[in-house]
Amino acid sequence: MDEKMITVTSPLLPSLDDFLPYLQDIWARKWITNNGHYHQELERALCKYLKVPYISLFTNGTLPLMCALQALRITGEVITTPYSFVATTHSLWWNGIKPVFVDIDPETCNIDVNKIEAAITPKTTAIMPVHVYGKPCDTGRIQEIADKYGLKVIYDAAHAFGVEVNGKSVLEAGDMSTLSFHATKVFNTVEGGALICHDEKTKQRIDYLKNFGFAGETTVIAPGINGKMDEVRSAYGLLNLKQVDAAIEARRQVAIMYRKGLEHVPGITFMEDMPGVRHNYSYFPIFVDSEKYGMTRDELYFKMKERKVLGRRYFYPLISEFSTYRGLESARQENLLVAHKVAESVICLPMYNGLCIDSIKRIITIITNHE
Repeated sequence: MDEKMITVTSPLLPSLDDFLPYLQDIWARKWITNNGHYHQELERALCKYLKVPYISLFTNGTLPLMCALQALRITGEVITTPYSFVATTHSLWWNGIKPVFVDIDPETCNIDVNKIEAAITPKTTAIMPVHVYGKPCDTGRIQEIADKYGLKVIYDAAHAFGVEVNGKSVLEAGDMSTLSFHATKVFNTVEGGALICHDEKTKQRIDYLKNFGFAGETTVIAPGINGKMDEVRSAYGLLNLKQVDAAIEARRQVAIMYRKGLEHVPGITFMEDMPGVRHNYSYFPIFVDSEKYGMTRDELYFKMKERKVLGRRYFYPLISEFSTYRGLESARQENLLVAHKVAESVICLPMYNGLCIDSIKRIITIITNHE
C-alpha cells in the first residue's frame, strides 16, 4: 500500500459548521472590509490573548514590516540577520534602506547580540532582529545597544505568536513587533499579519498608513498603502483563536516525541525549550553533522522526500546569498560563518497540530535508519 505524503505543515482550520454563521452575518451586514465589525473584534481579542495594548491587522505579514519602517521614519542602514525568510530584508529594500547583516548565535539561531555594535555606522538608524523559530531574542541586550546609540528596534516576530518570557509577551520588546498569520503559522487567517505598538497615537498613524494614508474622508496625511484585512478572514481568525491553545499543546506533544526519538542519534541535534519561556512550537528544526551522522543534510532531506516526508531546509540559502543582497559587504561569507554552517545543516521536520503518532514514528524511523 502506498504511504501517504507527510507535509511539512498543515493549516489550523476552523470548523465549517462554526464558520458558516459568521459568513451569514457578514453577508447580512454587507460590510466586508474597511475596519468592519469582525476586524474590530479580532483586534480586541488578539490584544487580550497576546497581552499587548495595541494591534493593527494587515492583509499579510510583509506589509506590517514595511509600514513599521515608514511609521518610525527609518532611513539609511538597518542591522538585521541573514537567517530569516526573505520578507524581512525585502521590507528594507522596498523602503530604500540598506540591510547590514550580522552573524547569528549557534544556540538560538537568532542575531548574535555580541556582534551588533561592530556593525553600527553613522548611517545606522535601527535594528531588525527576528525571533527565529519562535525562540526569543536577547531583547534586553538589544535594547541596551539601541538606547546607547539612539536606534529604533523593530522585531520580526512572524514565528513568535503567543511566545512569552517569564509571563510577559515577547511582543512588548522594542518599538514595534510584527506578526504573520499566513496559513503555515501557528495561528492563521489564511493570509494575514499584524503590527504591535505601544501607544494609541502610533496605532492611529499605522492605521492611516495601511489605508492609503487617509485620515478622514478628504484628508491624506502620508503616502500609505492598502494593507487592510477583510471581514471574512477576521471572522476566520476569531474562530481559530478559540482553538490555538489546544493546537499549541498538540505541537508540544509532537516536539516531545521527536526529542525522545532522536536524542541518541549521533550527528542529529535539535533545540530544547528555553527556561521561563512559553513556546509555541512553530517549528522543529534538526541539525545534521554529516561526519557524525554518516550522511549530509541534503542526502537526508532527499531521502525523506523519496519516502514521502517533506521537510524544509529553513533557512537555506541565506538571504545574503540571493542576487539582490550578495554584493553587500556585510553579505561576505567570512562575516557570516555561523549562519552559513547552520543554513547548510538544518532541516525543519513536519510540525502541525494534526500530525498523528504513526506519522511521527515513521519520520523518526527514516532518520534513525540512515542506511
